[in-house]
Amino acid sequence: MDQASIIHDLLDWLENHLDQPLSLDNVAAKSGYSKWHLQRMFKEVTGQAIGSYIRARRLSKAAVALRLTARPILDVALQYRFDSQQTFTRAFKKQFAQTPAFYRRSDSWSAIGMCPPIKLSGNNLVPVEYVVQEEKQLVGMTQSYTCTLEELSRSKTAIRTQFWTQYLGHGLTDVPPILYGLNHTRPSQEKDDEQEVFYTTAIEPEHAPPGVEGHEIILQGGEYALFRYNGPPDGLQQFVMTLYGTCLPLLKLTRRKGYDIEIFHPKGVKVGDSAPAVISGEYMIPIQR
Repeated sequence: MDQASIIHDLLDWLENHLDQPLSLDNVAAKSGYSKWHLQRMFKEVTGQAIGSYIRARRLSKAAVALRLTARPILDVALQYRFDSQQTFTRAFKKQFAQTPAFYRRSDSWSAIGMCPPIKLSGNNLVPVEYVVQEEKQLVGMTQSYTCTLEELSRSKTAIRTQFWTQYLGHGLTDVPPILYGLNHTRPSQEKDDEQEVFYTTAIEPEHAPPGVEGHEIILQGGEYALFRYNGPPDGLQQFVMTLYGTCLPLLKLTRRKGYDIEIFHPKGVKVGDSAPAVISGEYMIPIQR
């Protein structure tokens, strides 16, 4: 194995063990190399020191937990292997230029300070377009569910398919040319380690037949970062995670308050069909610059 392949495998392993003990001795034992050789190899391949990278990734994971759950700051600190809340706060403030408490309370969510996971497979920056969306009226239905942060990516694909199947079955004989999905999350009000996910399936009023279930939905106006997706349905959630985990930090964008907007173009799909093998559309994130 060449050095890049070794470090590629190690990066994947590190990403799945950030909440586990990762002393240099432990990581070296996993890699099969001496810690001195591993440090040199990691720096040569990635351009970063392995210890600094692990800490930056842990703090980035902790930042997501602060924003999307109501878990006590101390619990988040301990999960990501900081020995006290004070130690965690100092490290967090150094990386994000604000305390964990302030970071959690802010209406907007700045990606500055987030450390994307290193990928050695090439450029992971999805092309972005900046668009201004005018306020738009839709007809739709909002549903919600709760899950842990770890369950989010696994559950989102199945839930998205289920919600669309339910909505399109309510009196629609033809699938409209454009489908809108609006989603946002907030910390659960019942369990501090869970989040509540709201997902709205919506269509334009002129495509809603009489009697179809739904209520008026306002598509929020403002500036958005628009990313295009064309691929399998079960790849969309990983695409969204890449946008938040890699693209927004590299672009140094701040997410403002509001819904993420999914826009689908279901050409040739009919009511009652199984999910298409490939879906095409745009994913829009509300931003401020």
